[in-house]
Order: sequence, then structure tokens, then C-alpha cells
Amino acid sequence: MSLIELIAGVEAHEATLTVFNADPEVADELREYFADRNIRVVEAQTAAGPEGFAVLARDGEFVTAVTVDELLPRRDDPGDGESESDGRGGESEGGRDEPAAGEPAGGRVGGPVLDHLDETMFTSYSRADMVAASREIEDRAWRVGDGELHAGFQTLDVLTGEADTYDLLGGKERLDVHAYAADEGDAPDVEHYTVHVGETAEIRETWFVAYDGGGYDDAKCALLAEERAPGEFYGFWSYDPETVDYIIDYLTERYGGSEQTDDGGATV
Repeated sequence: MSLIELIAGVEAHEATLTVFNADPEVADELREYFADRNIRVVEAQTAAGPEGFAVLARDGEFVTAVTVDELLPRRDDPGDGESESDGRGGESEGGRDEPAAGEPAGGRVGGPVLDHLDETMFTSYSRADMVAASREIEDRAWRVGDGELHAGFQTLDVLTGEADTYDLLGGKERLDVHAYAADEGDAPDVEHYTVHVGETAEIRETWFVAYDGGGYDDAKCALLAEERAPGEFYGFWSYDPETVDYIIDYLTERYGGSEQTDDGGATV
């Protein structure tokens, strides 16, 4: 199963969030918040029972139940202070603030739902969203400092802009870093990580970062997305060890023999 087929498989399993005994505007607010996720929000009323709660189901099976107040932002919450970015660039240093393990990019609003989905689909991430999501996985690999990190950059031009970041990550003694890109643009000078040049459409069309956890299943995580329109990415987060292992095994078997040589060329 290719990377794009894997995305389609996860996308097919839409989750349903049923909001019980709440005002209609509450459901509308939740629909707006989860608009970029593969979650359908519906309303229901019960003859008896608590006010304002929600039930999450996937593939017809119960996942979790929470109060509506746990899902919505508090009215006095400050702005998220999200920085702007129009590309994949950004800092990657060990001294920056560390997000909580398993925390999706962009904050914890809706966390009681998102935390219960091993694969959390998103449907319209911008490049800035993808950068923020990628940074979290890179941060986790940096903090653990062991294992394998695999990242796809679509083209060599994009990878060149990240060369310093990935040299820093690859400089970790026990962290084995692999980068994947289509042969478009000039290859960067590489010191501490391996570049795989993939001559396939999926490398050009997908963005991915996968970390094997350095021996800890709880630390495994992956981000995989397809660029279906310019600057619009559709894909999923996963904290499921089997899914993360599948992505890394697929990349290793499919592209492991295509590596950049010292002179900037590629071997297949």
C-alpha cells in the first residue's frame, strides 16, 4: 500500500461526534472548530440525562464521551499567538519550548476528542500548519535523541532550505535521520543525515515526518499528508505504533536504495 493509498484508507474511516442536549449554536461552534478534521458533528436530544455532552464514535464503535465544556475554548483564553510561516522553514533547536507528548499543532482545544484518535485526519492544512506539525515530531526525536527520523520534503529545493535543521538533528549521536525528495533543484551538502532521491509522484506530492520512538512505542508518531491543491494538504496524524512502523518500513523498502552520493548525484 502506497503512502497515498494509506491516506485514503484513513480518510475513509470518518469519526462522528454526537452532541446531546445542547444549544444549536454549540454544535455549530464545534463544526467550525473541527472543520479541518475528518469528524462529522451531529445533534441529538434525549428525554432524560445530562445537559451538554458529546459522544465520539468511529466505525460504529464507541470511543469516548465528554462534556461540551471540555471541548470548547474558555471565553477568557488568550490568543494562540501562532506565528506566521509561508514555507517549511523554522528553527529547530533543543532549547525551545517543548509541547506535551501527543499534542497536535495549534493548541489543546478539542483535545479530549483528538487524544482518543490514534489516527486524526485533517482535511485542509496550510503549509504553516504542516510546518508546525512537523516541528512537533522533530522536537520529539530531538528530545529522545535515539532511533530513526524519516522526513519527506517533496523536492530537493525544499530540502536545501532545511539543510541546517536536519544537520542539527542528524548530529545527535544515536539519531539516524533520513530525508526524501524528488530530483528537482540542487541537492544540499549533507553531513549528518542520508538523502534518498525518489523518482515517483508520491514523493513529489506527499509531505511526511515519521519517528520510530527510539525503542519506545509511546514515543512513536507520524504525520502524512498529500498536497491535493497548491498549498493545501490532506492527511493524518498517527500515534499508533503499527501505523508508524508501516510508514517507516515502506519508506525503507521502497526508497532505501536511492541515496545521494558525495558528489551530489544519486544512486538507485
